[in-house]
This record gives sequence, C-alpha cells and structure tokens, in this order.
Amino acid sequence: MNFREQRAQLITDDQIQRIDNYTFKVKSQNSDKWYDVISTESSFVCSCPDSTFRKTICKHSIAIEISLEIRKKVEETKQQQITINPIDVNGCKFCESNNIIKKGLRKNKNYSIQTFQCKDCKRKFSINIGFEKMRATPQAITASMNLYFNGESLRHVADSMKLFGVEITHQTVHNWIKKYIGLMDNYLESITPQVSDKWYCDEIYLKIKGDRKYLYAMLDDDSRFWIASQVANTKYTQDVRPMFKKSVEVAGKKPKVLLSDGARNFQQAHKKEWYSRYNKDTVQHIRHIHFKNDRNTNKMERLNGEIRDREKVMRGLKKDNSPIITGMQIYHNYIRSHMGIDGMTPSEKAGVKVEGSNKWITIIQNASKN
Repeated sequence: MNFREQRAQLITDDQIQRIDNYTFKVKSQNSDKWYDVISTESSFVCSCPDSTFRKTICKHSIAIEISLEIRKKVEETKQQQITINPIDVNGCKFCESNNIIKKGLRKNKNYSIQTFQCKDCKRKFSINIGFEKMRATPQAITASMNLYFNGESLRHVADSMKLFGVEITHQTVHNWIKKYIGLMDNYLESITPQVSDKWYCDEIYLKIKGDRKYLYAMLDDDSRFWIASQVANTKYTQDVRPMFKKSVEVAGKKPKVLLSDGARNFQQAHKKEWYSRYNKDTVQHIRHIHFKNDRNTNKMERLNGEIRDREKVMRGLKKDNSPIITGMQIYHNYIRSHMGIDGMTPSEKAGVKVEGSNKWITIIQNASKN
C-alpha cells in the first residue's frame, strides 16, 4: 500500500459529498477547500494539484473508489437474486404423484426421449416441455438459434447443422426463431431486472424492407442490460416516448441520470416523461459529458457494434416488428457472457440468473410451463 492509498483511507464519509452518480466533492485534509472529482469511463479525474499538474491518481480519487466499493457491497447484499432453473421431472403429468419411475425410451424418426411410468395410476408418459411435437431435438433447435444470434446467416446455420446429422432448411431455422423468441419474450417480460440509476440511450440505423430506418435502444450502465428498444423512421424528429415508457415498465423505476447524444428527440422525450422542476425525483439528462472530449458512451457504442455485426449478415430486416430484434435483445441480456462484467451475462449482473448448461432450454421450458 503506497502513501496515497494510506492517506485515502483516512478520508471519512463526512468528507465526501455525492452530487450525483458521476460527480463528487472531497474535502481537503489540510484546509477547508473542497475538490471536484468526476467519474469518466476509464478513471476518476480530480481538481486537486496532484491530478491536475502531476497527472497521478490522487488520494481523493482513491477515497471515492473505496467509498463506491463499500456501497456496492452493501447493495449486493440487499439485492434479491432471481434464479431461473431447468425444469426437472418430479411428478406424474396425470395424477401429479411423485411415485414415478423411468420406463425406457420412446423413439421416433429423429431422436429418442425418456418415458416414465406412474406406479399409482399406472400410466406411461413422456415430458418434453416446450418442444412437444417438434421433429428436431431441443439441443438442435437451441444450437441453431445460438449460431444465428452469434453471427451466422440462416443458410450457414442450416449447413452447419448438417454436420451433426440434422437436415433442415434456412426457413426451418427462421420458423424456430419466430416461435421461441415470442414465447421467451412473453415470459421474460414478467421478470424485473435490478438495474442501476444511470442509463444510456442512442440510435443506430438499419435497413428494413430496403429502407433506412433507426433502432433506438436504452441500456443500463452497471449491468449493460438492454432495457428497451424502438424502431423509427427518422433520426432526430421521431417521438421516442414509447421507449421511455417501456423502459420504466421493464425496470420498474426511472433512472436518476440519463446520458445521450445531442439528439433533440431524446431531450423532448425526457422533458415530457421524466422531468419536472417541482419533483425531487426528476431524472437528470446529460446530453453529453464534455470532459476532455470524453462523451462517456463506450458501453452504448459496444451494443451498437453488436447490432451492426448482426445486421451486416442479415443484409436488412423484412419488417419493423421482426422477432430478430427481440431475439438480439434476449441473446444480449440472458445468453451471451460479457468480458466487461467479468464474464457474466447482463441479466446475471442485474440479479436474474439463468441456470443450466443450455440457457436457451432453461428459458423455453420455464416460458412453456408458465
């Protein structure tokens, strides 16, 4: 531990003032002066001589880091984890008795499925929750969906599945996506992620039916959870209030700070939905953080990069309400792990953990059961 770290630990909570989620004031230990500490994307910047002239990490910035770490640990202990577990067979589907035994396999043209017998009602049954009457196995269906949202085209997915003995067409893969994305979306809408108080919003252009349109998105800062989205015809004049309202429905709250670029429709939506000069809970809108030319929206740009990579392979969408957009959102939030949050999924960071080696199957099973 160096000298600055030792001095930072001597700074008490009453010497730190929290202005908002990214601005702090720290009292000098040698005088009555207060220094401004601003949180940027990569580090803290302080107005003290150490940071301003020597370009070092000062004790005031270290004290803020220590304070935030303590606050984070307290919030984690308060956070209630929601766990989505795989569905286990533990009872008869007819009489709900737990007195069941395995009774061989039921074979069809493509795969075999475990059958059970109830010792009480003597009836045989099989359970394939979410994949009833499907010719392909749950593993083949979810593997195809994972390949697609990982960047492959529909035709490349169909060709890849042939290597595993699964003969399907690109239209079959699209039908699976359409069926199961809608099912999962209806189920996941009932779960509230525990997001932070700082959100980003931005837009990216897409081709839909050959026309240039825009996909607006709302992203949580801490967990990188993709909260809501909206497809629009224009960039600066489109009313994006529906996305703002949807974000509050999904998160169950408003943020304290909203970061966006200079688009005037974001400012108008914020003013009409989240701002009131007489309300203490009003949302602060930062149109940009102009601190050494740092706009501080790298996390949002990373999401835009994911969407762009997927859109390039598709070469455009067929319709505005395509299940592909919802599928990208589910894949980003619940399936894909992110190195920026220590290999977790955004949903796990937001208090919603999906168990099982195949998260697709876990979500589909629970969505079908509920």
